[in-house]
Amino acid sequence: MKIFLLHLSYLLLIPLASYTQSQHTNQVDPEPLFRFDFGQEPTQSGYTKVSPETIYSPEQGYGFLPGGAVEVVDRGGPDALRRDFCTSTQPFYFSVKVPEGNYHVRMILGDQKGESSFTVKTESRRLAVEEISTSVGYVTDWLFTVNVRNAAIPMTNRTVKLTSRETRHFNWDDQLTIEFSGKKPAICGLEIIPAPEVTTVYLVGNSTVTDQKNEPWASWGQMLPIFFEPENVAIANHAESGESLKRFQSENRLEKIQSTLKAGDYLFIQFGHNDQKTESSAYVAPFTGYKEQLMVFIEAAREKGATPVLVTPVHRRTFDDQGKIINSHGDYPEAMRQVAKEAGVPLIDLHAMSQQLFEALGPEGSKKAFVHFPAGSFPGQDGALADDSHFSTYGAMQLALCIVQGIQDNHLALAADLKSHLPEYDPAKPTPLEKWNLPLSPYLPDK
Repeated sequence: MKIFLLHLSYLLLIPLASYTQSQHTNQVDPEPLFRFDFGQEPTQSGYTKVSPETIYSPEQGYGFLPGGAVEVVDRGGPDALRRDFCTSTQPFYFSVKVPEGNYHVRMILGDQKGESSFTVKTESRRLAVEEISTSVGYVTDWLFTVNVRNAAIPMTNRTVKLTSRETRHFNWDDQLTIEFSGKKPAICGLEIIPAPEVTTVYLVGNSTVTDQKNEPWASWGQMLPIFFEPENVAIANHAESGESLKRFQSENRLEKIQSTLKAGDYLFIQFGHNDQKTESSAYVAPFTGYKEQLMVFIEAAREKGATPVLVTPVHRRTFDDQGKIINSHGDYPEAMRQVAKEAGVPLIDLHAMSQQLFEALGPEGSKKAFVHFPAGSFPGQDGALADDSHFSTYGAMQLALCIVQGIQDNHLALAADLKSHLPEYDPAKPTPLEKWNLPLSPYLPDK
């Protein structure tokens, strides 16, 4: 076997042979919007040359972002596209200016005289491809799908009211940004193909769902793309830190989603952390305002022919003296369960599943699922980190596994688009931490 996935297959015990590139490419529109040949001259016919000196500018509309220390390796030979590649010992970014929408990204990767191994994330650290390894002399292709958006609401003069945090991220900038990392990335070429017909899964919620900008924070929303067949599904993560049901609407975020939502899409709705704060103007009581606001989101999805899915709020790391999780969300999870039953909406009970997960890990072991790290563990970190609300990449992946299991348990049509051979996930038996390893993304200081 020439190409294989390491960490996800190891994590999920998926047979490696179940993944062949033909499964990923046989339905792709053959007409790319962009074709890039990474390396040096000669350039493959019909492709645009990209060298380490190709730095992104708005005028040019494509290139590497500064700071990646990219270099070229040329193995020679007649194949201009596959003879050479760009690589780096550090994670690096490549960005392309594209219109809002969903895109297939086809990578040509590998080394004709060596091995290659790398991981791909998109936009703000969405996990698109877990570790791919190719053997010596093998160059192949691989596909992933990404959603790109901007803040404008079509056919109106309104925009999403972005926070200052969001203006410094890759999610709203009209660019498709790809992060390459790993032991030895070898990128020979790249094709970007519009994918307007794929099913879009929209995520709405707060910081436990959002695309977290910097390590060591992560969310289940960032991990979700890795579980779907890329030719069929794109994940559009509109969640944002600090959001509540009322605030999300007042910032035009739900209107933005409705402007692109289409029949057959999905809207996953997880709120509760911030809606319960009585001192906030976003506060809603659980069995009145909270239920009413959830119905606004449900009806917004149904108006467009999309399927709403309710996700109960994930637990914080709050243990009692007996090692049992204390419910810090009050009646909000139960209120959401009632809405699901009354409105006939699928429910993923992440509140119950996360309780099983955290209690299985225990008061001490669960720190590894949250942001608990000593001082100096990450660039830009001041002092030790002890955050009992937000997750590490390990914790985020375990919660994403809960979401995937919830998709299957609810028998959603979306389950047919999950990668094949996914085993059942039992949150009471989480994946051991030693089986989890994901390359760190570069630290991005605030501008």
